Amino acid sequence: MALAAKRDARMDVSEFRLWVEGRPAHERWELLDGEPALMAPPRERHQAIVANLIRRIGDFADAKGCRAMPGLAILSAAMDDFAPIPDVVVRCGPPLPEGYATDPLLVAEVLSPSTMSLDRGRKIDFYRTVPSLAVLLIVYSDEARVEVWRRAGDDWSVAALGLDGAVPVRDLYRGLAF
Repeated sequence: MALAAKRDARMDVSEFRLWVEGRPAHERWELLDGEPALMAPPRERHQAIVANLIRRIGDFADAKGCRAMPGLAILSAAMDDFAPIPDVVVRCGPPLPEGYATDPLLVAEVLSPSTMSLDRGRKIDFYRTVPSLAVLLIVYSDEARVEVWRRAGDDWSVAALGLDGAVPVRDLYRGLAF
């Protein structure tokens, strides 16, 4: 579960970036609604799904000259009080000098029971403001369920990823029992 740091005033991204530089390297913070939130270490099940996602999505990204990776914060000019860190980010172009991306093509959030309402609520609202984002995956960790959000112009559609599609859901949950 994410813990918010107590502060008197909300931060914008530039204040957050300065503030987080002074934090220990082993801490992972994201900015949510102007509040720094410490991310708890993920459970092994969560990380197994992330590893499977990177492996499968990475193959598609590599073929297009892009990369699938964990741990990048996402920025949007439309919401300057958010810098979430999704589980997987696909982006193209040269490597970033810092861990902040403004140009993701795809992001994936693996849901945990303690963060589900935030990930399915405010974070989706935020991700929809990122102009380059074409696909958002919401991946459940407690059941074989994946929601695919796709941008078409200014509209978004939501569909379930099938068990036997280009990236079969069963591959994302390889080695895990329900």
